[in-house]
Amino acid sequence: MTHGIDDRKRWSALIVLCLGVLMIVLDTTIVNVALPSIAADLKFSETSLVWVVNAYMLTFGGFLLLGGRLGDLYGHRRMFLLGITLFTLASLACGLANSQVLLVCARAVQGLGGAVVSAVSLSLIMNLFTEPGERAKAMGVYGFVCAGGGSIGVLLGGLLTSALSWHWIFLVNLPIGIAVYALCAGLLPRASGAGHHKLDVAGAASITLALMLAVYAIVNGNQAGWQSTQTILMLLAAVALLALFLVIEARVKAPLVPLALFRLRSVVVANIVGVMWAAAMFAWFFISALYLQRVLGYRPLQVGLAFLPANLIMAVFSLGLSAKLVMHFGIRLPLAAGLLVAAVGLALFARAPVDGSFLLDVLPGMLLLGLGAGIAFNPMLLAAMSEVAPSESGLASGVVNTSFMMGGALGLALLASLAEARSDSLLQAGVTAQAALDGGYQMAFLGGAIFAGVAAVLGAVLLRAAPQPAAQSVAQEELETTE
Repeated sequence: MTHGIDDRKRWSALIVLCLGVLMIVLDTTIVNVALPSIAADLKFSETSLVWVVNAYMLTFGGFLLLGGRLGDLYGHRRMFLLGITLFTLASLACGLANSQVLLVCARAVQGLGGAVVSAVSLSLIMNLFTEPGERAKAMGVYGFVCAGGGSIGVLLGGLLTSALSWHWIFLVNLPIGIAVYALCAGLLPRASGAGHHKLDVAGAASITLALMLAVYAIVNGNQAGWQSTQTILMLLAAVALLALFLVIEARVKAPLVPLALFRLRSVVVANIVGVMWAAAMFAWFFISALYLQRVLGYRPLQVGLAFLPANLIMAVFSLGLSAKLVMHFGIRLPLAAGLLVAAVGLALFARAPVDGSFLLDVLPGMLLLGLGAGIAFNPMLLAAMSEVAPSESGLASGVVNTSFMMGGALGLALLASLAEARSDSLLQAGVTAQAALDGGYQMAFLGGAIFAGVAAVLGAVLLRAAPQPAAQSVAQEELETTE
């Protein structure tokens, strides 16, 4: 028994929570396949079309940290249900949208709802499963949903867009969202928040605005130019607001983010490794999809099918074997080993030729990346959350999700710029357009392999083999004094 509910009810709650998370994860990629259809129907220009993606990314990345803290203050269950409601209603508005403005605004609200759901779902699972063995298994399920959901989104987006229309990539969320809300309302135990309803408004405003400016500058960097005045000023403003946020948090009595949280070594190391890991995984997913479509000529549905082997491997390891590895070896070794395997998979993609075949040039890298993700994702999340007190679990969840989001966005932007520069130099050297594209993608894959390799080394060297109880208790006492 945990939180007054029996075993079967807890596992049922986990399945429903993960279904809600899957809906959010799918939405980050399902839209990409439908963008040409959306542009043709609503008359988007190439410049304005990016806002269908950016509006979602902007609010999603900007509100992750605030969403996690609101869950700690007002109750994780309450905020999860609010987030699901926002996301579902926004999905309805997206599906019915008949203008550019309505679609972009609805996507922004979707991002807000998605941020709240993502930020509190992890803490709900950690609080439902407190026994180490069960927690490792539950986190394996959660990790599989997060790691494999993006690939499923490409496949589902291709199916819905081809068979019905782009509207259905949003409308499909309605029955799922309603079911998740109803089931979670019945399964999740009611729990109060942290005992007070004080919100650090100045801290919340400064960090949310800093994250939104940083996300906008990063996702728009390739289009505006990384050395443009706009990009530089936005990044400088984001850094200034982050510095202001740290000053505020050091002085207020009830900070949004108690700085003592970062005295927990596992929290710091897991978030640094998470940034590097997300940069590598975003590079693999998005750039390999481009390689399959633009170099090998795959159709959207074929791209989704090409990712299935990696998803199946992730499922096998995330849904059981990863938990057994954690229980037997601890967190550090499986994390480092998984990241290293993923780095080898990316290195294989870095040699993918223009006339590559699926069996020889795509499948081996896919299998290794699926294996690496299946092994590493579970211990990475456990490392980020394991030493955190339950009253701070929403905050820690928001921090690690923000690290993934910012690492992925920054890594993808940097590697996409690297690929573009390499392709341009190859074109000037006189190679064909197809070969130039392939050369750029190879360079990006190599960069991703380096990110994953560095993450593996950092995890192996810096992460403790086991939590240090004394240090943990001191840090938690300091966290509690800020409440």
